[in-house]
Order: sequence, then C-alpha cells, then structure tokens
Amino acid sequence: MTQAPEIPEATRRRHDREIVALAVPAFGALVAEPLFVMADSAIVGHLGTAQLAGLGVASALLTTAVSVFVFLAYATTAAVARRVGAGDRPGAIRQGMDGIWLALLLGIAVIAVVLPLAPGIVDLFGASTTAAPYATTYLRISSLGIPAMLMVLAATGVLRGLQDTRTPLYVAVGGFIANAVLNVGLVYGAGLGIAGSAWGTVIAQCAMAAVYLTVVVRGARRHGASLRPDAAGIRASAQAGVPLLVRTLSLRAILMIATAVAARLGDADIAAHQITLSLWSLLAFALDAIAIAGQAIIGRYLGAADTEGARAACRRMVQWGIATGAVLGLLVVAARPLFLPLFTSDPVVKDAALPALLMVALSQPICGIVFVLDGVLMGAGDGPYLAGAMLVTLAVFVPAALLIPVFGGGLTALWAAMTLMMTVRMATLWWRSRSGRWLVTGATR
Repeated sequence: MTQAPEIPEATRRRHDREIVALAVPAFGALVAEPLFVMADSAIVGHLGTAQLAGLGVASALLTTAVSVFVFLAYATTAAVARRVGAGDRPGAIRQGMDGIWLALLLGIAVIAVVLPLAPGIVDLFGASTTAAPYATTYLRISSLGIPAMLMVLAATGVLRGLQDTRTPLYVAVGGFIANAVLNVGLVYGAGLGIAGSAWGTVIAQCAMAAVYLTVVVRGARRHGASLRPDAAGIRASAQAGVPLLVRTLSLRAILMIATAVAARLGDADIAAHQITLSLWSLLAFALDAIAIAGQAIIGRYLGAADTEGARAACRRMVQWGIATGAVLGLLVVAARPLFLPLFTSDPVVKDAALPALLMVALSQPICGIVFVLDGVLMGAGDGPYLAGAMLVTLAVFVPAALLIPVFGGGLTALWAAMTLMMTVRMATLWWRSRSGRWLVTGATR
C-alpha cells in the first residue's frame, strides 16, 4: 500500500458493498463449522464421561488435520478469482476442479494413514485407557469422511473465487442441521453410541460435498469447462498450496507452544488460557471473514490487471479491519464480567483470565490489520512471502514464550507474547503491502 490519493466516496461505497456482501455470509459459514463439534459433544456427552473424553481426543485430531489442509480453500480462492477477473470463467472453474481433485487425492491418502494407525495416534495424544477405545472408534469412522471434508474446503474456495459466499453459508447451515439430526437418530434412535455420532458426521460431510459438486458441475457444464482430472493442473494447485501449508503449520505451532507454556504455569493458568484462547478464536472468525472477502476481491482485481483497484480495495479493507478490531476490543472489555462466569466459577481462574482478556482486547486492532493483509496477500497468490513471514514470526515468538516460566511470568505475560507475535506479523505484512511487490497481474501468477 504505497502512498495514494484519498479514495473517492463513490469508490469507497462500492468497496464497502462488496466487502459486506462477501464477508457477512463468510462469517456465518465460519461460525457454523465449529458447531459440528459442539453438536457432537452435546449429544455424546450424555453417553458418559469416557465417551465424551474419547470424542474430545478424536475431534481435536480431526480438526487439526482439516485445518492443516485449509490451503485447499485459500489457494483455490485466489486462483479462481484471478481467472474471473481476467474474464475466463471456464478457466476459473477448470482451475477450481483441479483443487477439488487434489482434495480428493489428499483425503484418500489421509484415510490410508489413519485407518491402520488410529490406535497408535490416539495413544500418542495421551488418551486414557477408558477413553482410548471410543476415540479410536470415532477417529476410524470419521476418517472416512475426510475426503469429503477436504473437497468441501476446495469447493468453498471455488465459490469464494467466483465471488459467491452465500452458497457456502447455506451449505454449512444445512450441514449443521443434518449432522445434529443424524447424530440424535443414530446415537440414541439406532443405539449406535459414539459410532453413530461418527457416522452422522460422515454422512453430513458427504452430503455437503455432494451439494458443492452439483453446483460446480452445473457451472462447468454451463461454461463448457472440463471436469476431468488434469495432472498438470493438480500439480500446480499442490505447488501453490505448499507455502500456505508452511504458513498454517507455523501458526499451529505457535498456538501449541502457547498452550504448552500455559500448562507449565499451573492448573488455574491453563484453564484461564483455554477460556482466553476460545474467545480469541471466536473473534478471529469475524476478522477472518473480511480476510476471505479480501482473497476474492484482490484476486479478481489482479486478474483484471487493475492494480489501482487492488490498492484501493486493500486500503479500504485495512480500514475495515482496524475499525472491526477496535469494536471487538471494546466488546471484550465490556463483556469480561459476563463472559467468564459462562466457563468457570473458580475465582482463581477468573483472576488469571481477566488481565489476559484485557491483552486480547488491546490487540484486536492489530489482529484486524493482520487478518486483512493476510487475506490480501493470499488473494494475490503471495504464498511464499506469507510462509517466510510466518517462519520469522515463529522464530520471534518461541524464545519469548519459553522464557516466561523461566522469569516467573504468568498468563498475562504469555498473552503479551501472543500480542508481540501478532505485532510481528503486522509489521511483516504491512511492509509487504507497502512495497507493492504483491501486485502481480494476469490470469495466473
């Protein structure tokens, strides 16, 4: 974002309409996704503590696996949006199909690993002897739905690239409802227990994938795009995804290290950390929705070779990110006394969480800039830079976090380190946006 004249009012309003039209449905779809796990937990929880513990281990493994492959959505969004901007809609859909085929292949590979190794994986994550059998059952059955889960990610990226975030919202809501109904029917009606919950999730995910494929196939036929797998296209999709995979793994490492450090601080601190992290993750959905809009809008502008439009859209989305972050921060400060009793009645945990939540509140405008610029650079296909920047961030965060217990710091110090981490991300992303090197135009990067 180099220096530029003030955005005209008409242009600002047009950007605002686009951002809202894409971000609001994207937010709804993002919020709907974790409701799958919540619904499963609520239903399985009534079977017993061991079953719920088993579900907790298995669902954490599945969530991690799927989050690692989120590049299928991000890379596909950027690639498809570029083609749309270049006026090549058949090519856009063809590009999206390459991402879907890649998702299917990756899903099959994951099944081949998880099915035979499920007991060992569960043991590695420290499941108790009573919970391990339930975790293994749920993990094995649910792994059969991983190809569908990954295809949903890729197909979501296709529709986002086509500037459609409403369809993913409708599919996500429908999938959540179907999952809840199937879980109740199979767990209690059919008496399948935790296996019924896993099968319900698999069926719901497969149904979601089928809906997405129907939409994409119709679009392909309408525009004369081929549906056959193309080895070169699939390889290109994988290559575009590798840097984003590095970025995602680095971020996951940061979150895991933060949790490990919190665990060393004591039971009250780790409990307060989990509460704080859950709120931080919820706030991230709102900011990530703007980032998703950024991926789609920036990719389209660069595909159309409109660098000035891309710059203006970037500046406006940064303004949105800062404003949204400021509002969220104020809401956290105001809601702290109401939020904490939902999770704990322990005064020690509350005392530990209150200042940590204040750090979260103060960091929200920074988070707003980070999420938006992350989305902008993803939309530009600037994955290698994002990977490098996240590795730099990881290198800064690790010593800062690990030194906290050494110097007697507490949970507030840990969340200060988390704020430092986001500040480093902001600096690296801001520098890149100012340089203009991400403004690479054309139907492909």
